[in-house]
Amino acid sequence: MTTIAPEQVNNIVWNQHQDPFEVLGAHPIEQNGKSIWAVRAYLPNANQAWVILPEERKEYSMEAVHHPHFFECTIETTELANYQLRIKEGEHERVIYDPYAFRSPRLTEFDLHLFSEGNHHRIYEKLGAHPTEINGVKGVYFAVWAPNARNVSVLGDFNLWDGRKHQMRKGQTGIWELFIPAISVGEGYKYEIKNIEGHIYEKSDPYGFQQEPRPKTASIVTDLDAYTWSDEEWLEKRRHSDPLTEPLSVYELHLGSWLHGSSAEPPLLPNGETEPVVTVSELNPGARFLTYRELAQRLIPYVKDLGYTHIEVLPVAEHPFDGSWGYQVTGYYAPTSRFGRPEDFMYFVDQCHKNGIGVIVDWVPGHFPKDGHGLAFFDGTHLYEHADPRKGEHKEWGTLVFNYSRNEVRNFLVANALFWFDKFHIDGIRVDAVASMLYLDYCRENGEWLPNQYGGRENLEAADFLRQVNHTIFSYFPGVVSIAEESTAWPMVSWPTYTGGLGFNLKWNMGWMHDMLDYFSMDPWFRQFHQNNITFSMWYHHSENYMLALSHDEVVHGKSNIIGKMPGDRWQKFANVRCLFAYMFTHPGKKTMFMGMEFGQWSEWNVWSDLEWHLFQYEPHQQLKEFFKQLNHLYRSEPALYTQDFAREGFEWIDCSDNRHSVVSFIRHDKDSDDFVVVVCNFTPQPHSHYRIGVPELGFYTELFNSDARQYGGSNMGNLGGKWTDNWSLHNHPYSLDLCLPPLGVLILKLDKQKTAQVMES
Repeated sequence: MTTIAPEQVNNIVWNQHQDPFEVLGAHPIEQNGKSIWAVRAYLPNANQAWVILPEERKEYSMEAVHHPHFFECTIETTELANYQLRIKEGEHERVIYDPYAFRSPRLTEFDLHLFSEGNHHRIYEKLGAHPTEINGVKGVYFAVWAPNARNVSVLGDFNLWDGRKHQMRKGQTGIWELFIPAISVGEGYKYEIKNIEGHIYEKSDPYGFQQEPRPKTASIVTDLDAYTWSDEEWLEKRRHSDPLTEPLSVYELHLGSWLHGSSAEPPLLPNGETEPVVTVSELNPGARFLTYRELAQRLIPYVKDLGYTHIEVLPVAEHPFDGSWGYQVTGYYAPTSRFGRPEDFMYFVDQCHKNGIGVIVDWVPGHFPKDGHGLAFFDGTHLYEHADPRKGEHKEWGTLVFNYSRNEVRNFLVANALFWFDKFHIDGIRVDAVASMLYLDYCRENGEWLPNQYGGRENLEAADFLRQVNHTIFSYFPGVVSIAEESTAWPMVSWPTYTGGLGFNLKWNMGWMHDMLDYFSMDPWFRQFHQNNITFSMWYHHSENYMLALSHDEVVHGKSNIIGKMPGDRWQKFANVRCLFAYMFTHPGKKTMFMGMEFGQWSEWNVWSDLEWHLFQYEPHQQLKEFFKQLNHLYRSEPALYTQDFAREGFEWIDCSDNRHSVVSFIRHDKDSDDFVVVVCNFTPQPHSHYRIGVPELGFYTELFNSDARQYGGSNMGNLGGKWTDNWSLHNHPYSLDLCLPPLGVLILKLDKQKTAQVMES
């Protein structure tokens, strides 16, 4: 029998050894010039154990000398590989491969170097749980970063959730790893982490690709490379595109409350197997979440028919509480299991691309919840968050703030952003609550925050992190979008990093949103005194690449839905909505609007229930949907409305000073031709029969769009298809149009060059 120190055995038995490979497994020893191997195994609950050499068809009995469950034996052989252990536990026997026979670490020194400096862009291919094969034996390789833990073990059904059975080895950089043979995809697991004092924490895998449906919290071994994609043409086209010069009309939605199914009808998987039903809540009894595949069948045709270019989904990363809308993430690398498996979300994205629709995902790198199975106090210390609550806690939200100054934490987030583009083929991210990241005093009173090294309130580490993540995203995935939800005057948010900007290519225009909602919520008579609300955005528009967004945040918490904000009777409310969105779609900037606005939902958004689909039985709601369908079609078909959203040459006021009538008129110019469209907006219910505006060219101007058309529920006042110019100069233009302006209406006109030329020639 071999000699081993009792302290070594005790460290294994009490799960206090940071490198169990030093004790367990097969170890060569020299004995009288012979090749001898000592095999040791710690097998809790075992009565007897044997080593099996399958190729030699030999079996060696192991003895328990130091401890009743610590077994060892010696074997004389030149090489010992892929041996097995036969274990007797009471009346039951089983045969396993010894995990401690697989000694070679899977992370290279280069991997560890990149991770420690924060630049391992695909660290998710190394950390986490990965099905693999070593020396012909299939199993799963586990690796987790927990540098301050005393010990780490893998837990699962495969070891009866006993942390003594699969103790991990700690590497130099604080990464613990272990290969466990004979387990595969579908296994649930967690990490048992002990801190210095021996306190035990059971944690989900920060790099886990799938989690159990809530309220369970175990991670699930997943193979993300099993899905076969069919969107190569889409990705290649995207790679050569510039989203800033293309139409971008985004339908924002929450997958869990767009529509529900019945819990009495379990969803079917493609192979005919049933998938577990994930019910919504007691507030919506009998309802279940639709799966990603069911959403693909129902949502995609709906959005495609409406003409939106992109879908933006509120966070789909795993989160424990439905009511957080997904903004309190515990599984950054796991699409939520509420709607199915990761491959089902891949199918959803794939189908979107097949139908010409891009996918944008809300991403939350600013904070994370305190749930015990998540990132909080991960290894018994403040690993991912700041230890000082003045930097590490959002008291208003009850969440923790990432420590962006720590390389490995920054690496976790940068790689996570890349992960969604790489593995799930998404087309963009919308980064939540950027302002909360950029300012150290965000939602904090005096004395509750710490200044930066220069005494300022700016979070310099967070700004550097945002620059890093955006630079990295666009280096790997040209043609995608990175959108900042940023509500302050922080400069150059959407400027490239090489100019000192944060590197986003779009920023939500929160100022425009507030001005519009304030303006449209007031009685139209008072709008004459607030013309600045309509025009002010063009004073600063060219300072950033703006996206105009009317999002979920504007239809919750007592704010009413969009149509409920509008003044007047029912007809005027619908007319105001059409007027607002027609102005939005003709104003420079890309567009985002939240689900339900397209048909005039009256109630606020409720995360626990469906949209008010029953409203489609009423004609005004049908007509409003038709309005959005035609508006999107026009927007996408007229390059003047999108090719120069961010260039001064793309926009020109005709008249913005007619506050007496609350009317504005302007021109949008195309980048690649001399085409332009003329837009006239009347923001009051008072029509105008002879309203004259100046235009730059002679000819016939076709009325492309009239928000007051009968088919949209309007009064059908207009210009009989278009108007000829008069040789009457106005508004610094040589010609003018005498127009009929409908009440609460927006007109879009375009010079018909062919008709004009025919008449001129005749």
